[in-house]
Amino acid sequence: MTTERLVRIFAGAFVLASLALGIWVNLNFLWFTAFVGANLLQSGFTRFCPLEMILNKLGVCSAAQARA
Repeated sequence: MTTERLVRIFAGAFVLASLALGIWVNLNFLWFTAFVGANLLQSGFTRFCPLEMILNKLGVCSAAQARA
């Protein structure tokens, strides 16, 4: 599995979890949903994603490395 797929999986899981917590626990958890969305938006423009850097250090290959 590549870093790009794992980043999408983590982001989707965090969005769904924070939405559920926002509905059933406290509305302030929706701020976490906004944070995840903002991080995805900025990483699309800047190519800076902390999770991707962590996954690379753990040895997960990127899509470019998987094709080579």
